[in-house]
Order: sequence, then structure tokens, then C-alpha cells
Amino acid sequence: MLADLDIPGVRFAVLLSEDGLRIAHSGNITKDNAERFAAAASGLRSLGKALGEFCGGPGDRVRQNVTEYDGGMIFITAAGEGAVIGVSTTPEVDVALVAHRLNELAARVGHELGATPRGGARP
Repeated sequence: MLADLDIPGVRFAVLLSEDGLRIAHSGNITKDNAERFAAAASGLRSLGKALGEFCGGPGDRVRQNVTEYDGGMIFITAAGEGAVIGVSTTPEVDVALVAHRLNELAARVGHELGATPRGGARP
């Protein structure tokens, strides 16, 4: 599934739950670093939710976060109920292609990627 993001300039992809747990990863990242990335990506996504009201209203959903650094970019895209895909790229990546492929992947398999948010026991 994450192999669909085999795009020049993509370093790695991490599938995570919205609460920051790594579900899967691919590319040039260790499991430990994928877990750290998942926790940080979850925090960044939460900040994006807090800023949503400034883009239209408190009910606006975050579809994608994109953060640019000197050494590349981080994309974080919703991928089903309670699941998110995070991607790290080099600075030379085709931004439009990455965003497009992430959205395609999320639309195509989002229902399979869903992760129920953690919480109390359910009846």
C-alpha cells in the first residue's frame, strides 16, 4: 500500500493512527524512527485542527498538512477513519505529484486503513 508512494524524492512513508501510533512504514526509516515520526506527525496534525477555524470555521476538517524545511518537506494526509499517512521528502520532490498520489491513495484504500481511536472499553 505505502509502496504506491515510490516517487523520486520521497524518503519514506508512515501510516499512523490519529493518536500517534505507527501502523506501518516503508522506505528509508527504521521502526524506532517511524514510531517517533508517528508521534510527532500526530502532534502536527492536532495543531492543524486547532487552526482550522481560521480557514472557514470550527467544523473545517484538516485534509492535508504540508510543512517545508531547508532539507525537504513533510506531508500529512488523512487516510480513513482515525488513520493518517505521513511522508518525508527531499527538497527536489514534485510537490504536486506527492500531494496528488497521497490523496489518491487515501481515497482508494482509506476504508481499509481506518484505525479506531483508542479510548475506553466499548460495549
